[in-house]
Amino acid sequence: QVQVVESGGGLVQAGGSLRLSCAASGRTFSRYHMAWFRQAPGKEREFVAVIRGSGGSTYYADSVKGRFTISRDNAKNTVYLQMNSLKREDTAIYYCAADSRQIGSYDDWGQGTQVTVSS
Repeated sequence: QVQVVESGGGLVQAGGSLRLSCAASGRTFSRYHMAWFRQAPGKEREFVAVIRGSGGSTYYADSVKGRFTISRDNAKNTVYLQMNSLKREDTAIYYCAADSRQIGSYDDWGQGTQVTVSS
């Protein structure tokens, strides 16, 4: 089982920036596909971004494309989500998830970190 821990959430004004971090355990972290999801109050959880292992290709939800950037530091077993030009609709709990077997199944999740964007 992979341990996943998010950090970096908080309160920010619209138009501001935040960077989320996600630390994951495991000696083969560089191979993991790592993703961010979010869940706003009263809504279902939705995909935000993914960075694949062994190459680092990325993919984003249309709603965050051009504003958010996912990256990874394999030496630190950490994935980041840089969020710029934040909007009120970005308010949600952000979850990091690991696909350690690279099969398209996110089996290991963090506890989530709250991001609140005020107007």
